[in-house]
Amino acid sequence: MKRIALEEYGSYLGRDRGCLVVRDRERTEKRYALANNEISEVQLRTGNSVSVGALVSCGFWNIDVIVMTSRGHPIAILKSLYDDSHVKTRIAQYESLRNGKCVEIAKAILLGKLEGQDRLLSKYGLRRIDYRVLEKIRNIEGKSMQEIRNKLTTIEGHCAEKYFEQVFGLFNETTRPERRKGFKAFDPINNVFNLTYTVLKWKVHVALLKAKLEPYLGYLHEIVFGRPSLVCDFVELYRYLMDDFVVGYARNLKPTDFILKEEDLTSTRKAKRQYLNDRMQRDYLKRLNSYFTSRVEIPRIRKGEHQEIETLINEEALLLAKYLRSENKEWNPRIVD
Repeated sequence: MKRIALEEYGSYLGRDRGCLVVRDRERTEKRYALANNEISEVQLRTGNSVSVGALVSCGFWNIDVIVMTSRGHPIAILKSLYDDSHVKTRIAQYESLRNGKCVEIAKAILLGKLEGQDRLLSKYGLRRIDYRVLEKIRNIEGKSMQEIRNKLTTIEGHCAEKYFEQVFGLFNETTRPERRKGFKAFDPINNVFNLTYTVLKWKVHVALLKAKLEPYLGYLHEIVFGRPSLVCDFVELYRYLMDDFVVGYARNLKPTDFILKEEDLTSTRKAKRQYLNDRMQRDYLKRLNSYFTSRVEIPRIRKGEHQEIETLINEEALLLAKYLRSENKEWNPRIVD
């Protein structure tokens, strides 16, 4: 399936004689036949323009249209009205909270996360995860999902602390963080991790919508108003790939590669945070988006021994949906070697 991405400022998407037509600022034109049914997605960014006729065709041919900021942050997804007819998946997702699948999914997510982290630690010759922790996760029981979730997240937090102690040791001493800090971090490396996880979160959210899953009904992460819990769950499965990318890009960066920005800490206090300078951040985001199109040695669902990382995320969401609908007997997330 083809993805049409209008990445350049001034690009235009239109419709002509059964084709979607893309023109750039130099009037160079590309045509995509709708009847071939090969287009899965159209990406529009700030600075692009589009005809209503093209949007109508996308709706008729069930092509998702993702509206993004200039930096690639998805803001909205335009879908066909018929797309919500896939209610069986969402019903099965709600039923999983009572039929026991919720526990198996939560365990599978944490086991997949730790397996990925273990492979990254092995790659860099660091101390690997104790296999007894994995066995402990498999054997966890509880009277309620909340009790089981609390036990799982306690183990997750303990493992994450040990994991980042080692990973941070790979970075230049002048930029190395003391500990992992998420929301509103001050140091530059943690902010690079946070930016990377945010891009991953966008990719995951779109993948779950394509699989007809409810992004706000999660398993490992508690269901809280305003938090896409299933998105947060799925992000955990691919953090190790993002960590590997950050290490490869940022381990030798120097303080001069970052800038200070003053931001509001509270309503009465301001704080200075370090980020990649504007030139490097543009370069970083470009490389990161290219990284999602790099191929990994995991067979596709239907055909092929390799696939892109972004395709893997989309496929894994589809496999979870199949498990929820009882079309597959189990769901074990596939981890890249």
